[in-house]
Amino acid sequence: QVQLVESGGGLVQAGGSLRLSCTTSGRTFRSATMGWFRQTPGKEREVVAWITRSDGSTYYADSVKGRFTISRDNAKNTVSLQMTSLLPEDTAVYYCTATGGSGAFDYWGQGTQVTVSS
Repeated sequence: QVQLVESGGGLVQAGGSLRLSCTTSGRTFRSATMGWFRQTPGKEREVVAWITRSDGSTYYADSVKGRFTISRDNAKNTVSLQMTSLLPEDTAVYYCTATGGSGAFDYWGQGTQVTVSS
């Protein structure tokens, strides 16, 4: 059974930092692109960042550029998201994801809550 498990969420004041981690099991994601999405109530899930396996290319949503950094450890099949200068609008449930054979984000974690207080 494929599992992606997020950790590191919590409550932080605006301007603070958090580091999210995602561990995987049940399947290796050697060639997968891995990433993070987030979702708030009543809104669609939106991409935050992703990172490829092949050359480590990254993508960031405009709203997080310069504040968030995505990284991965291919040996451990983990992906992390370092979040700094957090804003109240970063409050959301953050989901770890990985692509499947089709190239779509087919695998998802259960999510971890990040709450930024003003």
